Parts: sequence; C-alpha cells; structure tokens
Amino acid sequence: MTDPDVRYEVDGHVGLLTLNRPEVHNALRRRTYDELTELVRTTSARVLVVTGAGRSFCSGDDVRELMNGGEAAPPRPAPRLTPAAGALLHTDVPVIAAVNGPAVGWGMELALMADLRIAARRARFGELFVKRGLCSDVAGIARLAQLVGRERAAELLFTGEVIDAERAVRIGLVGRVVDDEQLLPAALERARAIAANPPLAVAALKRGLRRALDPDWTDLGVWVGSTLGELFATEDHREGVRSFLEKREPEYVGR
Repeated sequence: MTDPDVRYEVDGHVGLLTLNRPEVHNALRRRTYDELTELVRTTSARVLVVTGAGRSFCSGDDVRELMNGGEAAPPRPAPRLTPAAGALLHTDVPVIAAVNGPAVGWGMELALMADLRIAARRARFGELFVKRGLCSDVAGIARLAQLVGRERAAELLFTGEVIDAERAVRIGLVGRVVDDEQLLPAALERARAIAANPPLAVAALKRGLRRALDPDWTDLGVWVGSTLGELFATEDHREGVRSFLEKREPEYVGR
C-alpha cells in the first residue's frame, strides 16, 4: 500500500495534517488535493495543524501533472471555488499552519487559508502565480490583503517576490516566528490551548469572523476559475512553466 499524500494523526482533540511528498517539496497533485479536502471535511478534531514533511511546507502545484508541463492548457472544470479551498475556508474547525519551510504558489494559499500562521526561521513565502502567467487562488486575492494591507498584497502578487520569515512577521503575514526545531511544539501547544476551550463557542467565533471579514468565497472562486481558464490558454503561461522546468529566464510576449 502506498503512503498517503497527506498523513493524518490525532493527539487528543488536535489533528495533525502533514503534506507527505518531501521528494518534490510537497508539491500538490490531484490526489493530494483530494486527500486534503476529504480530511478537512471529515475531521472530528477540534483544531487542525497543517505542516509539511521534510524541509518544505509546500511548493505549490505539481506543474508536470497539473499544468501539463506547459505543453498545452490543462483540462479545467467549470469555474468554481477549488474544493480544497472551500473545505478550508468554510470549516468551523480552527486551522493553524506550521510553516516549516518554503510556502509558495498554492503552498502560500494554503498558509493563508489557516486562521493562525506560525513560521520556522527557514520559512519562505511567495505568490508565484504571476511567474507562471496566472492569477492566485482566492486566498491570495482576499485573505492576503486582509493580513498585510492592499499595497503590500499588490506588491507580493504583482512581483511574485519570495520573502523570508522575518519580513513575513514584520508585515503581519504570520503571527510568530520560532526556531526551526521549535515549530511543531509551538503550533501544537497553541492548538491544544484552543482545543481546551468550549468547541461550540470556538466554532461560533470562527463563523462570526467569516461573516464580519470574508468575501463570498464561492463567488470569488467562480471568478478565479473563469480567469484561470483564460490564462491557462495563453502563450505566457506555457512560457512560464517551460522556463521553470528548463531552469532559464522566461520571455513573456503578452498573449
């Protein structure tokens, strides 16, 4: 039996989700998305902690599988909110991201969808979608601006710059930075403190935060899905993926 793409362990009322593809920096393939979605939707834990195996949190989509290596536009479903994003953004279970290394592309989206972010000193963050000729998912559009403000969000989205953990905590992207070896203990300690509180009250507070601060994620997801469908068909997207795989500077043409 093959190992799961996402390991799930329970300690008391805390569930630990570990992205389990360290050989590819925990890149996400369809199976990974499906497992993550199912685990978030069905968990009975009071709090979830999400981290990555090895030295990376998540390097985003597996470009060879999900982007066809840049050779042709991948098949796209009807525009919708990504199911994994829907599971994470609509759950009433608090989610803590323990960012143990690079969190880029959808890896950064995953961190943004958490309620709390604790970063190891070696963590890195980057909204790399623009480098592939694409737009980010819903969290990069909405949640990033909630955390760091519109101007800093625009800078990170438009440039695709990768920032370190110290800058991330300065601009409010993460709540705390700890030494690498202290990351999981710190995240689990915070999770246990939340899990010790009345679970119905915690869930109500999370619903209240959504009502007060969040956009209509489903509507925004439809817009993102439609826009990605258009961008996947561009020459610039194919060039962004091919140049990444060929380890060279891209040449974008605006079409």
